[in-house]
Amino acid sequence: MSEPLSDTTVAVFLAPRGTENVEFTEPKSALEDAGATVEVLGTETGEVETVDDDLEPSATHEVETAFSEASPEDYDALVVPGGTVGADELRVDDDAVGMVRSFADAGKPMGVICHGPWVLVEADVVEGRTLTSYPSVETDVRNAGGEWVDEEVVTDDGIVTSRNPDDLPAFCDAIVESFADE
Repeated sequence: MSEPLSDTTVAVFLAPRGTENVEFTEPKSALEDAGATVEVLGTETGEVETVDDDLEPSATHEVETAFSEASPEDYDALVVPGGTVGADELRVDDDAVGMVRSFADAGKPMGVICHGPWVLVEADVVEGRTLTSYPSVETDVRNAGGEWVDEEVVTDDGIVTSRNPDDLPAFCDAIVESFADE
């Protein structure tokens, strides 16, 4: 079986709290299954607990590299999971926002799901792009100059977005395809 991402290194964000577990684990697994090297980035290294349905404690995962120690040049692609609290934590972290901005400026592909587009808004990379997200993020996307659509998965200029965990099969397929094309 071919591994389309065998020469690809992907950064996956993990917020200090509140990342939706399946929005972290399923894309990470899909990328690894496609041959990518995946590195988990967060505010600081160590164990972080994710959540289910935004409120229930879930699994614990290891942050391998702190945002402040990571360089966008070391990665070919980026994934920003959702979770209301997790995405909110990420959008107020200057290093996380700066990394998203660097990826956009360099034209590197990104996969962003659910509330994750808040980080795109904060990085000021939404203007002129079509995105989808969790419905409550629609106004933020529009106010940032983007077009919001209610679709399972949207790819626009290297940024793949999806609405919620129900969209994960399509999202995972789309990020693997998008990251392989770069």
